[in-house]
Amino acid sequence: MVTPEDDRAETVSYPEPLPQAPKTLIIIPAYNEGKNIGAVLDGIQKHFPEIPILVINDGSSDNTETIAQQHNAEVISLPCNSGYGVALQTGFLYAVKNNYSLVVQMDSDGQHDPENIAVLLEEAQKDDCDVVIGSRFIGKAHYKTSFARHAGMLLFGTIASIICRQKVTDPTSGFQVLKSRAIELIASDEYPPDYPDADFIILMNRNGFKIKEVSVTMHASPDKESMHHGHKTVYYVFKMFLSIFVTLLRKSPKR
Repeated sequence: MVTPEDDRAETVSYPEPLPQAPKTLIIIPAYNEGKNIGAVLDGIQKHFPEIPILVINDGSSDNTETIAQQHNAEVISLPCNSGYGVALQTGFLYAVKNNYSLVVQMDSDGQHDPENIAVLLEEAQKDDCDVVIGSRFIGKAHYKTSFARHAGMLLFGTIASIICRQKVTDPTSGFQVLKSRAIELIASDEYPPDYPDADFIILMNRNGFKIKEVSVTMHASPDKESMHHGHKTVYYVFKMFLSIFVTLLRKSPKR
């Protein structure tokens, strides 16, 4: 015999559980950025206090590590200056080990505006991309740099555009969001160890990943020389061409 109370219980419906937000980590490689890293971390925590931050201290000789710790960031300190690519990969290995499904990658010198993280994350939530890159050169974004550096960006952007068969405007952005598959690739042996710029974009494309660019605001960093300036320019260009060549020689994986 079914009582009225039993009948009412059978008709009760419960709402579907809300989807959980992707587990997200912000990775910041840093080398001798004691003057800048504090303000960068403050800006991030002001807008995104819920997202953990991992600073990779790349063998700094200043107080970068101490300042980052004082601002409640997780810090991994490398024993010596190993380079931008190695520092980044260290962070992505940490992300894989700790099951993060989204990684925000940004620089420690203050040129990347933390407010733009929201723009990148919003685009990354869509199902039609694996990597979202913040570009200085699309939409209403304005960024002033030297003629030589802009020429280098244009050169490698053009090469990446031709190989990837899509427009690439800012191959040296360094401000991007990556999803799980891309995170795992960066944590692998395929990742370029020096300056992962255009070669990184080409590597992602050859692995079947979809890449998008969105307009972001960036600020010039007057307190230090860029790795693309000065005596390192020739080295950077040579290494980038070599890395692109090696990437193209590799067999495209079947996915």
